[in-house]
Amino acid sequence: MATLILIVLIVAVTIAGFSSRTVVERTVLRPYQVARGKGYATLISSGFVHADLSHLLFNLITFYSFGFRLERVIGTTPFVVLYLAALLASSLGTTFKHRNEPEYASLGASGAILGILFASIAYFPASKLIIFPLPIPLPAALFAVGYLAFSYYSSRFSKGRVNHDAHIVGALTGVAFVAITDPQTLITAVRSVTGGG
Repeated sequence: MATLILIVLIVAVTIAGFSSRTVVERTVLRPYQVARGKGYATLISSGFVHADLSHLLFNLITFYSFGFRLERVIGTTPFVVLYLAALLASSLGTTFKHRNEPEYASLGASGAILGILFASIAYFPASKLIIFPLPIPLPAALFAVGYLAFSYYSSRFSKGRVNHDAHIVGALTGVAFVAITDPQTLITAVRSVTGGG
């Protein structure tokens, strides 16, 4: 149920942002301002607005694909805690890195959704993931390692609009959440991948 509610909220706020620049300005994360004591609410609100339709759809497809299943397994309250923790952690990481850049701004649910995705990989390590546009299913663990490596490289050398640091922090928050709340699941996942039984 929380997954559906979050999807509705994300869609509603994003659509409002499409029709009103004021909504975007009030919700977008500006690390320079937060670092100077302004706009703390945007650490969360920025995760409910998106730059354009493709940004929204890509995030929602990922969230839809993994959110419902994970919520059924861990329960609604832990699921919401994980989502918000990954969102907040990714926003704080972004704020720390860009705290001295007055023009920098960030928005989107990617950090939170990567937290959900990587927690799902811990619970379902044998699953296969497809990365669009490649039609080849990848083992979840291989995808996780490859994604983190790609995001790390991109965060250091890419000059695009994608906030790769938020993705990394969100993903690691998902793994940390499982390690804290259900360590045996993470141990089992690691053993299944490494062949440790």
